[in-house]
Amino acid sequence: MRVSGSADVHGIKAVANIKSARKRARQAEKTRLHKMGLRSKMRTHIKDVIKAVEKGDKKAAVAAYSAAVPVIDSMINKGVVNKNKAARHKSRLNKMVKALAA
Repeated sequence: MRVSGSADVHGIKAVANIKSARKRARQAEKTRLHKMGLRSKMRTHIKDVIKAVEKGDKKAAVAAYSAAVPVIDSMINKGVVNKNKAARHKSRLNKMVKALAA
């Protein structure tokens, strides 16, 4: 059974011995779980834009894109994604939406 967190070669979870290291491990796990939800939220918004573009519905695509951009931007501030990755996502989504107009 593989355990998340720091593990050695055999998949056994490494247990910290120092109090501050144990606390840090707890915080890291808590942060990881929190960021997982945020990342999922961002991906959902991205998928909504892609689905609208695939359907060819320009109005829905523009609305989905407008909803996705603030979410993607907020993920930068929360440290979920790097600013370059966020810019890449926004650029590609915008390109897809604009291609519908042509």
